[in-house]
Amino acid sequence: MSESGTGRSLALNWRGPLIAAGIFAAAFALLLVMAHQNESNTTDMGSSVREDPYGTSLLFDSYARAGYQVKRSEDEDSLADQDATKTTAFFVGHGSGFAEIERQNSQAANKFLQRLEDFLARGGRAVLIEHLGDLESKSQGWEVENDWSHKHKNSGPTWIEPDPSAMPAGSEPMYLRLDIPSLKTNSGWTSLYSTPAKSGGEKTETPARVYMAMRKCGNGELIAVSQQSFLLNETVKSHPNPVLLDFLTAGRSEIWVDETLHGLQQDKGVLWLVRRYRLQLALMLFWAALLALLWSLSGDLMRRPVRDQIAQVMRNGESPGTAARRLLQRSVTAESVVMECWDQFRRRGPQDAQAISADPALGKRLRTAFKLPPLAGYRELSQLIAERRASAKAMAPGWRRPVGSPENLEKTIPKEERFS
Repeated sequence: MSESGTGRSLALNWRGPLIAAGIFAAAFALLLVMAHQNESNTTDMGSSVREDPYGTSLLFDSYARAGYQVKRSEDEDSLADQDATKTTAFFVGHGSGFAEIERQNSQAANKFLQRLEDFLARGGRAVLIEHLGDLESKSQGWEVENDWSHKHKNSGPTWIEPDPSAMPAGSEPMYLRLDIPSLKTNSGWTSLYSTPAKSGGEKTETPARVYMAMRKCGNGELIAVSQQSFLLNETVKSHPNPVLLDFLTAGRSEIWVDETLHGLQQDKGVLWLVRRYRLQLALMLFWAALLALLWSLSGDLMRRPVRDQIAQVMRNGESPGTAARRLLQRSVTAESVVMECWDQFRRRGPQDAQAISADPALGKRLRTAFKLPPLAGYRELSQLIAERRASAKAMAPGWRRPVGSPENLEKTIPKEERFS
């Protein structure tokens, strides 16, 4: 892009916005990394954002790569917004935190139960993993409770086989860590993973222990698991069980993970409103508008050409034609050039302009100048202004002509020398 008549080019002022955008992106990325690192270090065992051996990030990343839509939620109320018939809700490691909440705040425990009952009543599928407290739904007639009276104890890792009548073919064994409870189940539960009862005498009799079970709840399904070791990163990485993982979702395309159980509670502030009402695009537009505003305040959109100091000095001695041509290069039509010049003079010298307009001879010449072409009219206007200023000086009291003026020279030169 070039400026007409000057031969100088104008380039976009891209350095300012590029630097501003780079600083903003770097600061925003640093904040995101710090926030993610803080979540990974402070969340409880079983969190889907932890990437160490005690998290479940590998599990849900695998779900996402398999085509599932995974939502790691830090807003417990967002479960009500999900389509229950297409969603599987995971509550991983709910036990340790919920048991403390149940003792200190029964209202929070009841709220969780109400959300879970509503989700199941709408046809949802919930996977409740390692729930250490008692959870009972009187309206739907189910109860989840762990039995710690006969904890699993063994000298090494234990793998239990799936129930072939309830689990699909190809399901791998489930890993059990040491000192874990089993589930208290009744006839309403279907056992998925359990250890068979062993009888070796009255003192050595070992009853059957259930570690994963499923039942119908309302219009949905509930799966309860007594421990979470089989879903942790260290286990999934070394012994993946894709058949079991697909079975947990039952072919539903969406997965909702409750991260409020691990201390990632989203405060109901601006970001909560953005996520709740899906205002991410509006937030991005706001940042873009703010960046454009900062850009406009920092400088012109177009870089101005470097000024020529010599040209600035020479401009004071430009002829009327050059000045008129520069005036024409502005956004002033040719018919309005003389009038524009007169308006500028009238603002700078209102007394002289009024005197010219009131004088019969000068006023007539002024009106004639308005009808002339721009250059001729500009010259006539300059002549009118010069005559007015000369007459004003002559009428001023005490005014004397300069010593070197032509009139004084005629008086000082002898008569015979003037005609020689």
